[in-house]
Amino acid sequence: MEAIKQWTIENPTLYSVFKYVLLVAFVLILIQLLRRFLRKHVTDTDARYKSQKGIEIIGYMVLIVLSFSYFTGSIEDFTLAIGLFSAGIAFTLQELILSIAGSFFIFIVKVYKPGDRIEINGIKGDVIDVNSTYTTMMEIGQWVSSDNYSGRIVKLSNAFVFKGPIYNYSQDFPFIWDEFNLPIKYGSDIELAKSIVIKIASETLSEYTANSKSQWTEIVNKYYIEDAVVDPTLAVTLTDNWIQFNLRFIVDYKKRRLTKHILNDKILLEVEKTKGKVTLASTTFELIKIPELKVDVKNKI
Repeated sequence: MEAIKQWTIENPTLYSVFKYVLLVAFVLILIQLLRRFLRKHVTDTDARYKSQKGIEIIGYMVLIVLSFSYFTGSIEDFTLAIGLFSAGIAFTLQELILSIAGSFFIFIVKVYKPGDRIEINGIKGDVIDVNSTYTTMMEIGQWVSSDNYSGRIVKLSNAFVFKGPIYNYSQDFPFIWDEFNLPIKYGSDIELAKSIVIKIASETLSEYTANSKSQWTEIVNKYYIEDAVVDPTLAVTLTDNWIQFNLRFIVDYKKRRLTKHILNDKILLEVEKTKGKVTLASTTFELIKIPELKVDVKNKI
């Protein structure tokens, strides 16, 4: 004990730093204990998540206040302490501080929240958690076609919100435009084909169209953006092989694959009912001229 007291007297700055580390460790442990308590005793998922995030944010704010109070009131050589602290931030904690700042930016500006589907730093997925340093996503795409889960959970530093664009599929307007092409064979009844595609699209997508109109009106009033057509539209293009129908429509951002499957399935059934009046095309080759072949056969006995 005497040796420890003598060391504290001879090294007051190191002793103060040691006490500060213990203080930080105590606050961090207290935050984790409170989060664990809430996780076990709060049954509502939404309330549990928000209360845990609240405890985490409050804990870090308390830690910042205590740090300023401690450094300004307990260390005699304040200039040396500030120099060491700044050097640590510059070379060691820069990414961490930027991540923490990013978490505040995400919550305050409402860049995204758990449940949103976003694309950030080239990665697409559904946000399943946002903590003080990382955003956790359930990845979609990659080797899996369409917007299906790949099964991988991705953790991204919150610092990325300052480093590039963030694409939000669901914020303010939870619908997206999608499209696909239909090849119609030359010689088909084009007007009948148009009526089939538009009728099926209008009936199948009526709920999405109705819900999106009111929300799109709010978007137009909120942002500097022109009005857009949310009803299904059909464009016709003549190609070398067929008449291409391009169907453009609006759909729930989580139901692109299912909706496209339903539309294709219904259109195929209706086309088959026309008994050849409308035919779907495929890649074909037309032989313009067959070269003449001369065969001279002589029978020898």
